[in-house]
Amino acid sequence: MNALTWNIILALIWVGITGEFSSANLVIGFVLGYVILAFAMRDVKHFTHYASKVPKVIRFVGFFVRELVMSNLRVAYDVLTPTHYMRPAVIAVKLEARTDGEITILANLISLTPGTLSLDVSSDRSVLYLHVMYLDDEEAVHASIKALEARVLEILR
Repeated sequence: MNALTWNIILALIWVGITGEFSSANLVIGFVLGYVILAFAMRDVKHFTHYASKVPKVIRFVGFFVRELVMSNLRVAYDVLTPTHYMRPAVIAVKLEARTDGEITILANLISLTPGTLSLDVSSDRSVLYLHVMYLDDEEAVHASIKALEARVLEILR
């Protein structure tokens, strides 16, 4: 079994021992399981890869939630105010992601964020076409998409 499976099993054992099935208790069990695995399997090469991924995933979730909230606020502000600040456009972004899974996850995360929508991928899978509601600065949009892509690839590779 891989380290993630062991970590989930340890979290479920913790929930069973405490007798309280809640998301907070499951998170506590996951953290405790992670600490136990980090101590018990610190010399196993396969686990060191897993141990380095967990903090990256946590940082990515925080990053994406922040981006999601900021995008929601911007779209809500535009909807609620009488003037519209939209400058819609279709842009092309060069991709570092190569596999279908990497491209799919990136495109779905982009589409989840209000104000952006993944439209298409080029046939050679090197360019992602996006519709953006606010194209104030094209370089800034490219930079934010590339930052998201870099974080996704950091987790997946």
